[in-house]
Amino acid sequence: MSDQARQIIDYIVANIMRRKDVQIDENTPLVSSGLIDSLALIDLVQKLEEVTRTRIPAGKLQAKDMDTVQLMLNAASRVGKPRPPRP
Repeated sequence: MSDQARQIIDYIVANIMRRKDVQIDENTPLVSSGLIDSLALIDLVQKLEEVTRTRIPAGKLQAKDMDTVQLMLNAASRVGKPRPPRP
């Protein structure tokens, strides 16, 4: 598992998921399984941008891009624009 995937999973478990008894990995369906709701996706996109050091243009992501951590990372790689690291 990549460091980026681990950071996103840790964020999801600590800040978004309501069910703390469920273990997730980079291929766990999150939205389609009901583990996270669509309202949490806004926060999750912000975390994805932070972790991947990209800016993801509004409208470039679809719901299906956010169902698993791996799909999120793939989408960030595909549509994200690099941004300089923060000091």
